[in-house]
Amino acid sequence: MAKNLIVILGPTASGKTRLAAKLAYDLAGEIISADSRQVYKNMDIGTGKDLKEFTINNQPIPYHLIDIEEPEKEFNLFEFQRRFYEIFRTIRSRNRLPVLVGGTGLYLESVLCAYDLPEAPVDRTKRSELNSKTVEELQKMLCALKPRMHNKTDLDDQERLIRAIEVEWARESSNQKKKERPEIDAAVFGIRWEREALRSRITKRLEERLTGGMVEEVSDLHAAGLSWARLDSLGLEYRFISRYLQNDMSFEDMKKKLNTAIHQFAKRQETWFRRMERKGVVIEWIENDNYPLLKDSVIKHLK
Repeated sequence: MAKNLIVILGPTASGKTRLAAKLAYDLAGEIISADSRQVYKNMDIGTGKDLKEFTINNQPIPYHLIDIEEPEKEFNLFEFQRRFYEIFRTIRSRNRLPVLVGGTGLYLESVLCAYDLPEAPVDRTKRSELNSKTVEELQKMLCALKPRMHNKTDLDDQERLIRAIEVEWARESSNQKKKERPEIDAAVFGIRWEREALRSRITKRLEERLTGGMVEEVSDLHAAGLSWARLDSLGLEYRFISRYLQNDMSFEDMKKKLNTAIHQFAKRQETWFRRMERKGVVIEWIENDNYPLLKDSVIKHLK
């Protein structure tokens, strides 16, 4: 049967957004972003939105889940999955092709593996109590709530631990409504580069962003009221540049450490994608930016 969702995934700087936009242009599709930071407004250069890529031959490609939230607010996995289902249904109702593209493995997996996510609104009193606990105490709480936990990625980060505990508390609630999910049959494609080629692309792109106003973007966000703590929590570019702006490190030291951190992040993304494959997600890998091969492969799945 014909697939009803095309997924384009890959590590940072792999060129997946450009390929997905071309695919959407050629096949009457619409882009759905699976990027945990591109949801935030005014965070353009650091998150690599590259919105100009969503216009081809003067025709705008519709895109979703980009620039939908203020950066001081929390956007979580539950909210992503809920909004994805709504957008997916809407795109399909227009007889257009949904193209999900991104590198946030948890977001992608929540759709492809149909995560059962309870709604877990933040209780400020309980959140305050959790914030007073150490990482070790939070780890024990989460393991007690979820003793057969397979995903260990939440165990070292305090914010992730707290959110995971809140989700498990919500899951135990007897008032949770069963979420209605659309029927999804996805064809998943991964963009893969040889290691050194990807490293070169990452470093080159970082240089371009630093000379293209990324430092000024972070400075403007802070000037507009975003705290240093919040910028730090947004990771990578926002973390290291905010530390530079606070005179915690020199520009050259910041650039070197940020470059290393982005390379490490790309490796973690690739590790996550391999884990998805072990869980049964079939990924067809496209070497480099071979768009003709990608397009031909996608068309076969749509027949």
